[in-house]
Order: sequence, then C-alpha cells, then structure tokens
Amino acid sequence: MRVRVLGSAAGGGFPQWNCNCRNCDGLRRGTVRAQARTQSSIAVSGDAGAWILFNASPDVLRQVQDFPELQPGRALRDTAIAAIVLIDAQIDHTTGLYMLREHRSRWPVWTTAQVREDLNTGNPLFRVLGHYCGVDWHEVPLAGMFEIPAVPGVRLAAVPLTSNAPPYSPHRDRPQPGDNIGVSLIAAATGRRLFYAPGLGVMEPEVWAAMEQADCVLVDGTLWTDDEMIRLGASAKTSRAMGHLPQSGEGGMLEWLARLPSRTRKVLIHINNTNPILDEDSPERAELDARGVELAFDGMEIEL
Repeated sequence: MRVRVLGSAAGGGFPQWNCNCRNCDGLRRGTVRAQARTQSSIAVSGDAGAWILFNASPDVLRQVQDFPELQPGRALRDTAIAAIVLIDAQIDHTTGLYMLREHRSRWPVWTTAQVREDLNTGNPLFRVLGHYCGVDWHEVPLAGMFEIPAVPGVRLAAVPLTSNAPPYSPHRDRPQPGDNIGVSLIAAATGRRLFYAPGLGVMEPEVWAAMEQADCVLVDGTLWTDDEMIRLGASAKTSRAMGHLPQSGEGGMLEWLARLPSRTRKVLIHINNTNPILDEDSPERAELDARGVELAFDGMEIEL
C-alpha cells in the first residue's frame, strides 16, 4: 500500500495568502528556513493503478499536476483517481471537488451521512455538482471495515472523532458521531496499517486503540500550543475549541505519541501556517526531531 501526501498544511496553506506571521513573512522573504505547503490531502493505492483521494482541497489541481501518477494519460480525458473519501465537510477538505467537475462520469464519493447532509444543505456542494459531473454517494460506516472495489488491496475502517462541524452545519457546536472521522487504512497484502486523522480534537478510547494498532500514524499537527492563535491575535479560539489537539502541554499530541510503541512511525499533518514547527531551525522543530516525530511535507511517500 502506498500513501502519498498531496498537501500537508491546514486551511489556507503555507504561506497563507493574507498572513504576515513570522513563518509566512519569513518564508516569503527567505529569512525562515521552511517549505511551502498546500492544503491537507493524501492519496492511497493498493497497487500502481488506482488511487483513493482523501479530501479534495482547494489546491487539488496543483497537487494532481505535482503527482503525475494521478494523470496516466490513457485517454483524451483520464485520471487515476478512482474514488474520493471526505473525512469531514470543512471547506479546505471539500471545495476541490468544484475543480474536478469536468470528470466524465459521476464521482464515487464516500462520506458519512452527517457529511452528506452538510454538503447537500448548509454548503450544497453535491447539489451544485449535479449540474456538472454529479456525485455517486456511498456511506462510510462508523463500525467495521469496508472496501472500495475500484481500489483493490486497501481495507478501511472509520473511527468517529469528537470535533466541531463547519460553521454552516446544523451540527455546529452540537457534534454528532460522523461529523469528523479518522480512518485506519489496512494493506490487504501485508496487514500493515496507517491511521489518518488530520482533525483530532479529543483522544478517546476508540481513537487511541486505532493508533496503537497502526504501524504509522498520520495525525493532527495543526497548532503547537492551545492558545497559539489567541496570543498572535489571529483568532479568539483555542486549538481545542477549533477541534485540534495541540502538540505541546499536558494531554497534548506529543504526550500521546510518546506512549506509542517505538516501532510506530509518527507523522504530523495539517500544519497551520503559524505553527513554529514549520521553521526548520526552531526549538520546537528540534523537539520533534528529538522525539522521533516527523513533519509531513508535500510529496512525502509512505509505504506499508
């Protein structure tokens, strides 16, 4: 099973177009050693031919261009993307579907029932796409494994995450199971597992069990501290209030990752533009290195 990180940043990407924080300004000026990143998305394949796209970010066209295997050129109109899985209804994970509207047939899209409701009502993306290629919807079960027939060799299992629904959702501030999910990806040939959760706000028993079973975790690295956005004057909300477990501090992501077996590969994804770990010379990045925790980057490949 191959996993390709198409985008590793949080919403807005890095640098964010309207942000002049130390990281964004420093990257533009060349005073901070860092890599630009597009908005969070991965692609997964059980063989070399067909891929599942996890989340369709607003940067999807650039991401496809940067990964030629998604454009095999077998016909006048072609793609190796055989299915799309949306883990939530957030704008930075869904609006790339508008950019893929020229598909020659209905897109096979897998979501929970809650995400489907959001994308038919508060943000009627699915209804708009009905005027173009259309959507062939499949429900992601919240218990047990499932497979996507068009992409053999990969088994999936969803885990509900406690996180906030988008502002346009009827579930906003009243979270329901299925608003946000993590996904265990299992290689059918080897049984090896990756757990993917770019939006993880609370460590619950089912989530922790999925992480303990994984050979690699690709999890939420949005903010370094819980009050990061407040201190910078960028938001009035804490990291946890936005549905993201901060890396540092008591009960933070790094504390949890340290409890995983030493064999587990630990990778952070969905990095906000303000997070000091983006600066490769920062003490926070040095702490990640010392802990054996990696930072996802656009183009990163993981094989299981």
